[in-house]
Amino acid sequence: MSQLTDTTQRPPASGLAAGYFAGIRDVVVLELKQRLRSRGWYIMLAIWFILTGLVTWLTWASWNAQREAQRAFSNFMPPDTGPGSMIFEVVLAFVLLFALLVAPALSANAVNGDRAGGTLAILQVTLLRPGQILWGKFFAAWAAALAFLVASTPFLVTGVALGGMTPGHVLVALLMLAVEVGVVCAIGVGISALTGRPLFSIVVTYLAVAGLVFGSLISFGLGTGLSQGTIMANQAQYRNYEPLRPVPDEAVPQEPEYTCSGPLRAQPAVRTERVAWMLAMNPYVVVADAIPYTVRVNSGLGMSSPVGAIESISQGARYAMAGPEGTYPCANGEAKPRYLAQSTPLWPLGLGLQLLLAGLLMCLGWRSLRTPAHRLARGTRIA
Repeated sequence: MSQLTDTTQRPPASGLAAGYFAGIRDVVVLELKQRLRSRGWYIMLAIWFILTGLVTWLTWASWNAQREAQRAFSNFMPPDTGPGSMIFEVVLAFVLLFALLVAPALSANAVNGDRAGGTLAILQVTLLRPGQILWGKFFAAWAAALAFLVASTPFLVTGVALGGMTPGHVLVALLMLAVEVGVVCAIGVGISALTGRPLFSIVVTYLAVAGLVFGSLISFGLGTGLSQGTIMANQAQYRNYEPLRPVPDEAVPQEPEYTCSGPLRAQPAVRTERVAWMLAMNPYVVVADAIPYTVRVNSGLGMSSPVGAIESISQGARYAMAGPEGTYPCANGEAKPRYLAQSTPLWPLGLGLQLLLAGLLMCLGWRSLRTPAHRLARGTRIA
């Protein structure tokens, strides 16, 4: 009785993984070589650097003008923390805005651009798998977009050099900017694999980004109209107006600007905490909520408001999360702080929803790249 033995040897799992990543690397190298040959990419990078530098200089000049006006027409001067905080806030908002505009242009034609040029089929008939092609296109687009972020890094670091910010703020901001750019690139590559025309995929990607930025705000605004409720609160008695006085060397905590008195009564209030999750997918909210801002306390000026656009967005998200329980004057008979500390971070939820959307589009794009393709849209170029 003969005994059959299987002499087929399967490669180890580590070898399969190494081969898979090697295929992704080859696609990335091929894509980057094609991008680096284009003179337009360098021109865009130079324009980006010049614009970011111009915004930084204008912000610094604006801060100096404000300080000069305060010295000339005021009897007091606020604490001089330097222009670093203001420059960081403005440059960060500017970089995030233009990153959301540049990333779709670099990723939304990554797949169907090759399909329109007749070169995608050449990759598909090789030993490369659909996932390797898709991931290679994504990492190449992400790397090209990160070059713009690297070009703007010196201006964000200026916030540390000029005072008012810490290296931790800059590191977290750069990390979250890189992640947001990656999410947009993944959305663009996924849509590019699903659609046949580069122009159509670029438009759809921009609409998707606009939905994240503006659609989340519109949804939140409409949701607040449907979230009416009540809160138990009494009467707020505000302190008498006091003239501004010189600021002491060290800011000291002061009493709240109002006191609460009288019986608790039901007051109409908007329950923003019920719809605050709609803001979570907004890229600005994700970046702003992740930055570890220091909690501000009332100083000699009796003020504790945020100083920049990004910090204001962070406070707005925290106000929405807190709802009237934490923001309504004299809610439950307690005076509420003007500046809210972070209790429950909102950015993990928003980033998770963004990654879910990007992952879904990438998965659908992977399915569209599988061969043999049983059905192609009319007019699709193969080679």
